[in-house]
Amino acid sequence: MRNKAVMTIGKASASSGVPPKTIRFYEELGLLKPAERFANRYRAYDESNIQTLRFIRRARDLGFSLQEIDKLLGLYRNRRRASEDVKRLALAHIAELDHKIAELTRIRDTLAELARRCRGDQRPECPILDELELPPS
Repeated sequence: MRNKAVMTIGKASASSGVPPKTIRFYEELGLLKPAERFANRYRAYDESNIQTLRFIRRARDLGFSLQEIDKLLGLYRNRRRASEDVKRLALAHIAELDHKIAELTRIRDTLAELARRCRGDQRPECPILDELELPPS
């Protein structure tokens, strides 16, 4: 073990905001370099691991997929990167989010219209249920 500040997975989790199980998962995927080990075989994380975990967590918070995060990490680690590559990834993600927002808005509007047409009383008739039984369009 090198002479640098290291911490257990529990402390790494607390410091990064990433659960221990997820940290192990990121190691398995290769997003996070495998942790060194203490003499007792416990994982040992240093500040660079924590920084990477925070990066991943923030990217996940912004809705990036694990595949996109892998690309972002590659760009982050490459100090000779072109910012246009990073921007291209971000803009592609924004386009995907816009598509999802449009789809969710369409779903919401359809459901709101069905709810508006439903009397919501003691009668059994319900346009919401009637719509759900129709074949997909």
